Amino acid sequence: MIEARGVWARRGGAEILKDVSLKADRGEILSIIGPTGSGKTTLIRVLNLLDPPNAGRVFFDGVDVTEDEKERFIARRRMSLVFQKPAMFSVSVEKNVSYGLRIRGISSHAIRDRVRSALRDVGLSGYEKRRAFSLSGGEAQRVALARALVTEPELLLLDEATANLDPRTAETIEDLIRGAGEDGLSVVMATHDLNQARRLANRVGVLVGGELVQLGSPEEIFERPRSEDVARFVRARSGW
Repeated sequence: MIEARGVWARRGGAEILKDVSLKADRGEILSIIGPTGSGKTTLIRVLNLLDPPNAGRVFFDGVDVTEDEKERFIARRRMSLVFQKPAMFSVSVEKNVSYGLRIRGISSHAIRDRVRSALRDVGLSGYEKRRAFSLSGGEAQRVALARALVTEPELLLLDEATANLDPRTAETIEDLIRGAGEDGLSVVMATHDLNQARRLANRVGVLVGGELVQLGSPEEIFERPRSEDVARFVRARSGW
């Protein structure tokens, strides 16, 4: 569904991503883990086509979308992104969630039903008329996830999307992500929560210093790390 081939990214003269190649298939949940500053957020932004790579190619559904503006626009309509600290519009929750539907020309009746369904899925039924700026951090994060899912994307990109949530709400969101994957949605999620990666992901990629040092099943990453760097990271962060 999404593929990076030999991607390099530079920011301020520093190499943030170094020759990264990976892909997520349709219906797969791919988790990206790594130390702070390893390039996880930059990789998510490149895959979301927000930031072009300095070298390498990005393919969406088999189409090279690295440079063609029309293809990039079409691809971005088919994906959604949720950041750790999402931006909220200074309007109601309903208008925040419905934004992507309104710019797609969806009818008002369909928008109302889909917004209510999305808010119910993230545990915020009845919040439609609340002002977005009155929400707690965790509530805002759930609104952002509802806004991402309401457009029925084919690819969902998550950058620490459950970091601000209490454990019970995070579990609800994890169930939602797991179910979306089972329904054919592709998910690429950067997370600092290694146990979450192990619970949710079909495959896990480990970024260290901008390099993809290992990519494999959760069992391979956590039980058979290929290098001392990977072993040290997963054991330290998992408490083993």
